[in-house]
Amino acid sequence: MTTGEVEESDVPTRALLRGLRGAARAIVDYALPPRCPGCGIIVGEDRQFCLACWSSLQFLDGPACAHCSIPLPIALPGAPLACGACLASPPPFDGAPAAVAYGPVARTVALRLKYGRRTGHARLMARLMARQLAMLGGADEILLVPVPLHRWRLWSRGFNQAALVADELTRLTGASRDHHLLLRVKPTASLRGKGRRERERIVAGAFALATDAKARVAGRHVVLVDDVHASGATLRAAVKVLRRSGAAQISALTWARVVPDALMTGNIFDFASLDSDMTDEVMTG
Repeated sequence: MTTGEVEESDVPTRALLRGLRGAARAIVDYALPPRCPGCGIIVGEDRQFCLACWSSLQFLDGPACAHCSIPLPIALPGAPLACGACLASPPPFDGAPAAVAYGPVARTVALRLKYGRRTGHARLMARLMARQLAMLGGADEILLVPVPLHRWRLWSRGFNQAALVADELTRLTGASRDHHLLLRVKPTASLRGKGRRERERIVAGAFALATDAKARVAGRHVVLVDDVHASGATLRAAVKVLRRSGAAQISALTWARVVPDALMTGNIFDFASLDSDMTDEVMTG
C-alpha cells in the first residue's frame, strides 16, 4: 500500500474520531454545562463570563503611574506620570500592571482558583493578563517568576496559584518561566487588617534567591507573577530580593489590583489625598 493510499484510508478514521469527540463533548456539556466563573450561571463556552459579570469588570488599561501602575485620572502627552506615593518613595519594581481592578467578580475568580481548586481559572486569568504582559516587553526578553508559597502552605493547598497563572502565560505568549528562582523560606501570618509597617515586618526575610540565580537571570527582564495586588507588601519584599539577582529590569504582574474608588471615578481632588498603598490586604498569599 502506498503512502497516498494510507493517508486516504486514514480520512474516515479521523472523521470518525472528530465525530466521537464532538458527541462526547455534547454529552459532557449537557451533564456538566460550562458556567460563568463569576456567578455560576450557564454560559456558551468554558471559562467564559456572562454578560453581566463581563460588564462589571473594570479593565486597567488607562493612564497609570509609571512606577507602580496605579490608575491615574489624567494622562499628559510626552511625559511619564508618577503618583504622589511614588514621588515620595519610589517602589522597588519597574511597573506593576494588573488586568482588572479588584471587585466582586475578580475576587470570586481569584478565590475559586486559590481555595476552590478551580485550576482552570488560571487560564482565564492569564488570557486577560497577557495584554499587560505584552506591554512590559517582548516574550524573548521576559522571565516569568511566580510568587512562591512556603512549603507548608504548598503541601496543604496542593498547588501554587501564581505558578499556574505563570504556566498559562508561558503557553499563551511564549515567555519563559522559572518556578524556583525565588524561594519562600519563612512562613508568614495573614496580612489582612494589618497596617503598612506591620505588613512590612511580617514579610521581611520571607524570600531568598536560588543559589545560581544570577546565572539564570543573566540580565533578563524579570516579571513577578501573582494573583492579587492589595497593599503590595508581598510584591515589594519579593522584588527587593530579586534585585540581588542582577536582573536588568523587574516588574510585577497580577490578575487584580485593589484600587481606591476615587481613582476609578477620575475625581482628581479625591485622588490627590490618596496613597496607593493605603488599602487593607484583602487576600493572603
